Amino acid sequence: MRFIDFATYCRQLEGMSGRLEMIDLIRRILPGLDDDDLPVFVRFVMGRIFPDWSPLKIGIGPNLLFDAVTGIVDGTRDDIIHDINMTGDVGTAFENILSSKKSSAYSRRSTQAATVQTPLTGFLGQDAEENSAVSPVMTLTEVERDLHRIATAQGKASQEMKLDIIRSLLSRSKPLEGRYIARLLLEDLRIGVGEGNMKSAIARAFEVDASLVEHANQAINDLGEVALIAKKGEPALREVRIRPFHPVKMMLAQQGTISGTIEENGMVAAEFKYDGSRFQFHKSGGECRMYSRKLEEVTGSLPDILEMLDTAVDHDVILDGEVIAIKNGRPMPFQAVLRRFRRKHKVNSMKEEVRMVPHVFDILYLDGETLIDLPLSERRGRLDSVITAYRAPQTVSDDPSVIETIYNDALSAGHEGIMLKVVSSPYTPGIRGKNWIKIKPAVDTLDLAVVGAEWGEGKRAHLFGSFLLACRNEEGELILLSKVATGFSDDQLAEIYALLKDRVISQSGKEVKFEPFLVVEAGYSEIQKSPNYKGGYALRFPRFVRIRDDKGIDDIETIDGILERYQRQSA
Repeated sequence: MRFIDFATYCRQLEGMSGRLEMIDLIRRILPGLDDDDLPVFVRFVMGRIFPDWSPLKIGIGPNLLFDAVTGIVDGTRDDIIHDINMTGDVGTAFENILSSKKSSAYSRRSTQAATVQTPLTGFLGQDAEENSAVSPVMTLTEVERDLHRIATAQGKASQEMKLDIIRSLLSRSKPLEGRYIARLLLEDLRIGVGEGNMKSAIARAFEVDASLVEHANQAINDLGEVALIAKKGEPALREVRIRPFHPVKMMLAQQGTISGTIEENGMVAAEFKYDGSRFQFHKSGGECRMYSRKLEEVTGSLPDILEMLDTAVDHDVILDGEVIAIKNGRPMPFQAVLRRFRRKHKVNSMKEEVRMVPHVFDILYLDGETLIDLPLSERRGRLDSVITAYRAPQTVSDDPSVIETIYNDALSAGHEGIMLKVVSSPYTPGIRGKNWIKIKPAVDTLDLAVVGAEWGEGKRAHLFGSFLLACRNEEGELILLSKVATGFSDDQLAEIYALLKDRVISQSGKEVKFEPFLVVEAGYSEIQKSPNYKGGYALRFPRFVRIRDDKGIDDIETIDGILERYQRQSA
């Protein structure tokens, strides 16, 4: 597929407001793609470059992108930032820049290849053909290869190497291609195609059961590959299994009450809720690796945890658990755990400072068998059969007084609260549902994305002083929910500034917009209806609690979850 065709499809999708219309367009495109283009198209159109399980990250911030385009047009960096501020979108700004600004010598040197003209099939429209007739033709897989080169660039010269690749890409781009290349580099395509739409499109395109597409994606965590398998038919989808060293998304919990959970489900399994960091431990053929909640490999940062679990189990397994930091027999704050997860160097000295302990509470894979479809009670039996040390304690009961006692014991021991799990429930990767319920003290909190800020005043004038927070909808679109300006110490504001200063996309007066990547936990007194935000809700008395850099944008609260909390609160 030519990249100009991909860009034209993206523009069509961007102009659509109806979910079914978007699904139908994608459904018609997919069967015509060859085996090389199909997985790349699926990932790209969702704004993703690599499979979700892949350790590769593009690692491009807005500043590097601004530097790259400055090198290929006759304009200053300030000119480019001004254009972005005027449009509010990097992609549209880059399209305008490539349309109107005179190319530099660098650009002219990079466009030596011959042009290729091929008839467009389907429903791309005239302008795609006209756009493709002047410049060299880039293909979808060529762009993917260049993005892969950026992600794998290493060493002292890696920054300059990344700049050269981006400049080459943009200088070869037609204006419309530039819009979507810029957005891909920031992994924010802004056309509204999320996993839900893509799973439906794949099922319809290849006439397979949507539940098989869902299950295959839960197991291998890559809709690009799932589309390739679906192309072969339902028997191939039924054969999909979890694979060691391909981390799957972790099952998620929602808030609730002890009485409500027991009333709805009867018997439940109660476990301590630890204030630590989630991990996934993979062991196969004597090799062991560990992954964080964001599916980043943290094997090198946690050699002590790896050794503990390797020694404790002698089967091929994938285990789900939480690691906590311990001092004087008591759990330490969450930040102590994060310091270890972030650690890349001098890990041995850090091991002496912070003692880490794993608590394993689920098993997803055992000796070649995928277990996620089994009920929790059976998975727990398998877990008990393969590991005794480091197992999280579990009590099964339908007596609220028994569960209350466990809850109080958890708080007394310094933990966050408890988890209540439906004993008949399967393990559903990436799903936040009613099968896992978290019970914590009365203050409610939400994990939200930081998408904007305002500069502070007085002694905080050189820092961001307040922040715009967003939840997401089913398709991954970010929905503004609240502004938060309280709860920060000076040190925390300095830390957040350091994390965000290179992620600024645009600025207008005191207001700044960021490339969304940072997640924070915010407390609030209640959720209220509000016409001031697109989602129709806002937080009353929002307060910053902590940075959650163990979580990614996919882990933040959904607008459906906000509505559910509002209804529960009203009841």
